[in-house]
Amino acid sequence: MTGPADEQRFLRAAIELARDNVAQGGRPFGAVVVKDGAIVAVGVNEILATNDPTAHAELGAIRAAGRRLGSPDLSGCTVYASGHPCPMCMAAMRMAGIGAVAYAYSNEDGEPFGLSTAAVQAAILADLARPADEQAMAARHQPVDGAERPDIYAEWRRRRDRA
Repeated sequence: MTGPADEQRFLRAAIELARDNVAQGGRPFGAVVVKDGAIVAVGVNEILATNDPTAHAELGAIRAAGRRLGSPDLSGCTVYASGHPCPMCMAAMRMAGIGAVAYAYSNEDGEPFGLSTAAVQAAILADLARPADEQAMAARHQPVDGAERPDIYAEWRRRRDRA
């Protein structure tokens, strides 16, 4: 069981990752994934190093945890992050089955430094609440006739069931 002292230790670990990342020229974000009281994976924000806008600390830690645990299902894991996770990271945690997240610095803490996701999060949530055809990003279903090959989903199921 994880108690307050353990949570502080894991949050400090995330902050130290963030500090090390700043020293290397990166952004001030670090994250650890914990399962059964032990750190199973870590990540730092690598956006500047990779020019990958999805290279957030939490996503790096989630990817590493999946590899380490041999499963995309991270149920029973908790993420400890240096800063408030953005909407993309929160969605990824939910999709991975992560049950909890704790963070050391709030959006309010990061706001004076241009590191808050509060405004972005509010805008995304408001936009997603609108009907799909009224949202800011154009998204449309465009079926493709694939009669010459099996349906990709049916093919996936056949291969999965054979395994």
